[in-house]
Amino acid sequence: MIWLILIGLAAGVLGGLLGVGGGVLFVPGLVIVIGLTQHGAEATSLLAIVPVAVVGALSQDRYGNVRRGDAMLMGVLSIAGVAGGVVLANALSGAVLRSAFAALILLIAVRLVRRALD
Repeated sequence: MIWLILIGLAAGVLGGLLGVGGGVLFVPGLVIVIGLTQHGAEATSLLAIVPVAVVGALSQDRYGNVRRGDAMLMGVLSIAGVAGGVVLANALSGAVLRSAFAALILLIAVRLVRRALD
């Protein structure tokens, strides 16, 4: 239980500070530290992100940083995307899903580093 608390706190602080999605932090923590399967970690992360996203968005909105129209459009379109993504994720093995997640994180890291160096 203490590990779940620490993962939640760390993801919250880093999410608020750096604007990274909770899933980028929740999923590795749940797989590596807690020992969940990749499927279980991703599903758990999806539910855990809901309150994080609400609080983060409301807090950022007070600073005038939220583009509401863009956020609503992305949110509505994401509903269809996540439904398809869940079907696809459950059709893949845990190893393939874990490799895909790792590749995505690596791609994001490379893009962020390149952008910071420009």
